[in-house]
Amino acid sequence: MRQITVEGQTLNIKDGTTYLELAKNFQKKYDHDIVLVLENNKMRELFRKVKDGAAVTFLTTGQIDGYNTYRRSATLLLLKAIYDVEGMDAVRGMKVEFSAGEGYYVSSRKMPVNEETLARIENRMKELVSQNLPIEKRSIPVEEAIEHFTRHGMTDKARLFRFRRSSSVNVYLLDGFEDYYYGYMVPSTGYLKYFKLIPYDEGFVLEFPPRKTPETFGPFREQPKVFQTLKNSTKWGEILNVGTVGALNEQISEGNVGNIILAQEAIMEKGLGDIAAEIASRPDKKLIMIAGPSSSGKTTFSHRLSIQLMAHGLKPHPIAVDNYFVERVDTPKDENGQYNFECLEAMDIELFNQQMSALLRGEKVFMPTFNFVTGMKEYKGNSLKLGPEDVLVIEGIHCLNDALSYSLPAENKFKIYVSALTQMNIDEHNRIPTTDGRLIRRMVRDARTRGASAQKTISMWPSVRRGEDENIFPYQESADVVFNSALIYELAVLKQYAEPLLFGIRPEDPEYLEAKRLLKFLNYFQGIDSNLIPGNSILREFIGGSFFPV
Repeated sequence: MRQITVEGQTLNIKDGTTYLELAKNFQKKYDHDIVLVLENNKMRELFRKVKDGAAVTFLTTGQIDGYNTYRRSATLLLLKAIYDVEGMDAVRGMKVEFSAGEGYYVSSRKMPVNEETLARIENRMKELVSQNLPIEKRSIPVEEAIEHFTRHGMTDKARLFRFRRSSSVNVYLLDGFEDYYYGYMVPSTGYLKYFKLIPYDEGFVLEFPPRKTPETFGPFREQPKVFQTLKNSTKWGEILNVGTVGALNEQISEGNVGNIILAQEAIMEKGLGDIAAEIASRPDKKLIMIAGPSSSGKTTFSHRLSIQLMAHGLKPHPIAVDNYFVERVDTPKDENGQYNFECLEAMDIELFNQQMSALLRGEKVFMPTFNFVTGMKEYKGNSLKLGPEDVLVIEGIHCLNDALSYSLPAENKFKIYVSALTQMNIDEHNRIPTTDGRLIRRMVRDARTRGASAQKTISMWPSVRRGEDENIFPYQESADVVFNSALIYELAVLKQYAEPLLFGIRPEDPEYLEAKRLLKFLNYFQGIDSNLIPGNSILREFIGGSFFPV
């Protein structure tokens, strides 16, 4: 017998019992399917046997790790169904590109994407679910993995494993179909009941229910501007031959990364120039409203855009919406009694509208500066008056929300959404979440500029994400322009800064699991010397050494 603690309850368990068997006894206590287990603060798949003395907590599809496990497993299910319906050649041509709606956009080079084909694949997926087939995991030597995936035409995986430091690779087997995945899986296909295949653009979307309601679909949320931006960024990655981590590692090892950096920075500069040219061609656009989620490089973007605007004959003036906070005593509080600085009500909306309206009328305005120590606005004689060539470059999290600028004429606004939309994949079937890139950026910047530990940054991240979900993402498609600030090479640079910070998190810390996951992720990358990064790069906002005051 083995003694374990489950959710604080001590149990005696028969030897050889798996967590899958144990989970069945506890499932009725949970609103959503149990798909993973925490064993002594270590994540485990359910096929593992119960460990004597373990403290156990179950994870469901309603939690981020369980939800990602479900989505990852459904991707394997999709590829197995394509293998059964269309053959291995079709699988070789599939690429899981990036998020679209609540799912993944999938492109195909070797399979016709139409409703008839997708219906056959979806029906096969449902058949596999009804059969409740096991998803098995096995470890194989790296050399065998390289040979195996090369033989099957999955060259991106073979390139990835060339640079793997450990001697083995974990692969997953589903009814004769084998693939590699970064992360954990559900134990069997019977768990994968909720999905849709939706034709979209040149490919299709593997759609899931949202995490808050993982058994119930909402309407498909199209985001055409963000989608097209990601598609264009992915195209540039392929043109530069760095669409996957393995391809980037090859360029680094062959000494070509300098050209990759210069090309990527030139592409970004061209994008900034195009935005400035559009603004200059529309003289009524006096209010350049910039918003985006945390760690998107909005400050550097604003500086670089201002330079491009000057090159087009305009005179930009930066306006930080953070200077329009209400007085600290008037700041709303959240459900925990903490000041909520991210809600719209934390802003002095009336003052902002009064001053921006006065500037548009050509009046002289004395601008506030918010003192974050005293929690009050101060006036230090800084004044502003707009001339014919003057424009305001306004940056803040609510800038795309018209409720912030409710009294300002729409024809005077030019809205820009800036986000670090990761365009690189680990390999053909393993995408890199955009949020991982932003979290690593923030971790490095917070340690450098605020002395904050990686543990603190990780602990705050869920709250940051909730604020973005409420105040930023609902308005992203209202932007006139979507700008992708992610750099194809950046994770190979951030790696050397982030790893020491993550190693500082101890196994007993609540943030250890996330730290361990990020360390495993960064281990895929070969490093790049930060001395190669130009001083005006958005990346300098996070690693230091920027030409701009960031």
